[in-house]
Amino acid sequence: MPENNYPKIHNATWPGIVGKGPDSEPVIPFDTMLQMTAAAEMDGIKFDGVDLGLFNPHINLEGSLEDIRRAAEEVADKVAAYNLNVGSLVAPIWGGPAMGSAAERATFVDMVRRSCEFGKVLRERGVRPYGVIRIDSASSPESWEQDPVNNSKLIAQTFQEACDVAAEYGERLAAEGEICWGGMHSWRTMVQTLEAVNRPNMGFQADMAHTLLYLLGYNHPEDRILPENYDWSDRSVLTEGLKTITNALRPWTIDFHVAQNDSTVFGSGSHDKTGRHCLATDPNGKLDIVQDAGFWLRDENGELTKAVQHICWDGCMFPNDVMMNQQTWNDILATMIKVRQAHGWHEPVQVNEESLIG
Repeated sequence: MPENNYPKIHNATWPGIVGKGPDSEPVIPFDTMLQMTAAAEMDGIKFDGVDLGLFNPHINLEGSLEDIRRAAEEVADKVAAYNLNVGSLVAPIWGGPAMGSAAERATFVDMVRRSCEFGKVLRERGVRPYGVIRIDSASSPESWEQDPVNNSKLIAQTFQEACDVAAEYGERLAAEGEICWGGMHSWRTMVQTLEAVNRPNMGFQADMAHTLLYLLGYNHPEDRILPENYDWSDRSVLTEGLKTITNALRPWTIDFHVAQNDSTVFGSGSHDKTGRHCLATDPNGKLDIVQDAGFWLRDENGELTKAVQHICWDGCMFPNDVMMNQQTWNDILATMIKVRQAHGWHEPVQVNEESLIG
């Protein structure tokens, strides 16, 4: 049997920004993130690509349409030079909360359009064969809780408008399942939000580090699944809990992050506390990364869903000394390869017949 070559294996560039800044650690430049990703190797296998956060100082979506196109062309050239592809993009929607004023919600939708424009150029340049655009509500759980019914309606309306814009570009939007976003801060509220949006190009972005916190009911205790004072040595209870949330959210899942979590929350810089991302080799990690990835990548009968063409590692808020250690990325790549071996598939390489002529 040939070795699995799908899903493709990606690293994220935004951990060079998220949680960094003047009140934390220096931002790691975009070029450095590309270099560290491209240099990683395990048994002759390398990362296939990167997912991008479309926000300063890595990428600037301000300015005119021509400014955005020039920025995208520059990124396309840089990525191609490292023999990498681009997958999913994170829209910088935090200046306009999805449940904010009319003007704020218009800003949210405008940033989705700008992200679609950026992604369109990458597709035209041949470096983005797959991937979605990721969004969140840009609103806190505390503000959502002040009026859950009406705030949920506003989030759904904003997401619907964003989906309509994305559809013009043939793009799908993935709502990030993370406990720090209002209306998305528990597995049940996440399902309710997706159902309310009810658009064919609206899906879910699952990150194993964040969705583990759904089981513990952080920021929404009424949806807790694991018992208080849960004994983590009892894998059977964790397994059943993972089955509950994956059965509920897997049908929506169109973007997936492989990750580890130690069952704690963490925030740095300006980022709110959310599920702590741990190293793939962290002995305190509560997940069996390879096994538990299967709950998302396989259906309830154990069959591959093939719902995502690539998987991504998100090392948000890792300390800079960890991120600048090449062994960190080698270890992560090794784990990603194991996930693909366990839950991937093989597709024949497409050969361009014109290139064989002459």
